[in-house]
Amino acid sequence: MKIPDGQLSLTLNTGDTIPQLGLGVFKVDDDVCEQLVLDALEVGYRHIDTAMIYRNEAAVGRALAASGIARDEIFVTTKLWNSDQGTENTPVALQTSLELLGLDYVDLYLIHWPAPLRDDYVATWLALEELHAQGLAKAIGVSNFEPEHLEKIMEAGSITPAINQVELHPAFQQRTPRAFQEPLGIITEAWGPLGQGKYELSELPGLVELAKAKGRSIQQIVLRWHLQEGVVVFPKTARKERLVENLSVFDFDLTAEEMDIVAAMDINKRVGTHPDDGNW
Repeated sequence: MKIPDGQLSLTLNTGDTIPQLGLGVFKVDDDVCEQLVLDALEVGYRHIDTAMIYRNEAAVGRALAASGIARDEIFVTTKLWNSDQGTENTPVALQTSLELLGLDYVDLYLIHWPAPLRDDYVATWLALEELHAQGLAKAIGVSNFEPEHLEKIMEAGSITPAINQVELHPAFQQRTPRAFQEPLGIITEAWGPLGQGKYELSELPGLVELAKAKGRSIQQIVLRWHLQEGVVVFPKTARKERLVENLSVFDFDLTAEEMDIVAAMDINKRVGTHPDDGNW
């Protein structure tokens, strides 16, 4: 796909490119989501991340249609919810998402959680492989998978996930899962990259000083750190001015020493659900 000038992208194991910074619409109500996505596309976003459980796929679809931007210039991700896992349910769920989005295919389809107590994620992965073969999902991947979950689906299947989307932010940097998956060609995506407001970024040692030294906001420093880590990142906002600010992170770099300052902020502070517990 065509990436806007100056922005960054990564190459998936399918050979396709994925914009490295996108807009996530978690907890964005359907009635405001359409305008938010339209605003994001207007200012230059080309990657939208939604999910069945967000209940705003229809709003995303309306925005995509109204934007006038060619389909092959927008990367769309959606996710399969836990209760839709399984050999029979998975194809139906994707078809429902496609209808809501108004699309013939999604660029990336993810299993939202392994939900290990349901014990359906391996069969579900095999169903995703078939949907990929049919062209309904150009790339397939997972979300919130630990190394043991990844091992099981790769042992059973024939396709390595393109993506594993996980909680990742300066206080929780996921070094162990990343060390397992990235050498296999599985790109890491970050949800909650700014900590979801569940702790004060300004309290992390050295971050305020680093932002002042670079003449940037704390949030821009954190997003730039993600980009230089080789992570796909989805900051969430409902304000157009913050959309612009979050996208304005491609015209500066962090030095190796500055990257080390952020790396030292890791205190293994998970603020979301552990993957073993996401069995809703």
